[in-house]
Amino acid sequence: MSIGNSPEDERPFEDVSEAAHPSIGRALQQARIAAGLTVDDVSTATRVRIAIVHAIEADDFAPCGGDVYARGHIRTLARAVHLDPAPLIEQYDATHGGRPAPTPAAPLFEAERIRPERRGPNWTAAMVAAIVAVVGFVGFTAFKDDDGTTDVADGTAPSSSAPATPTPKTEKPVDEKPEPSDSAIAAAPQDKVTVQVTATDGKSWIFAKDHNGRMIFDGLLKQGESQTFQDSEKVNLVLGDAGAVTLHVNGKKIDDDFQPGAVERLTYTKGDPQAG
Repeated sequence: MSIGNSPEDERPFEDVSEAAHPSIGRALQQARIAAGLTVDDVSTATRVRIAIVHAIEADDFAPCGGDVYARGHIRTLARAVHLDPAPLIEQYDATHGGRPAPTPAAPLFEAERIRPERRGPNWTAAMVAAIVAVVGFVGFTAFKDDDGTTDVADGTAPSSSAPATPTPKTEKPVDEKPEPSDSAIAAAPQDKVTVQVTATDGKSWIFAKDHNGRMIFDGLLKQGESQTFQDSEKVNLVLGDAGAVTLHVNGKKIDDDFQPGAVERLTYTKGDPQAG
């Protein structure tokens, strides 16, 4: 298999025996070639080393470093070439002894049960204190009323200084915080690059990194979902299906006529949007 950058040069010879049910590596390789991507493209977009991509496409999972990492690489590569990773993971589990047994969740549930029990005594004590206060106040008021009636009957002038009536406590209204804006683009700072990607016409795999080459986002946006990226200098994007997304850069909508299924690599800087 060639290591060049041309997808056509990497097209394998057709194997009739695997046509009906290709292996994991063959399925990933065929999907990559169909998407017009090279091994270098996939490695750059997914941060999976070129040697590991080649090994997985050859159904050699030893360089992955274990079943957990192998499953993660398979899932990442499948999304990058627009494949559903679930069947490939099931196929891997069927040929490599299945998934490890999940960690028992009993301690977590036990913690949830213990937590409200610890708070219970505090609420109970507060309720008892409130009831005692109400009963005491009612008793004090009744006693005061009886005492005042007796003084009037005896002809004695009631005392001019009456006990102050306790003022019920009123809770101070909590200051309502303003709801955040529905669009981070509306408040985009002028000294930064702000890019908003919205999957408007379907789902698309998105990869974004900052001016230092650090990954900001790597994942699949479903239809209706949105992600916003910011950097002090520039934002680099790879759109797996550019025709399915809408871009807003520095507060302006990008009207590029991206074709459905097209893979686009874009770079945006501060000021007016400029695709690199």
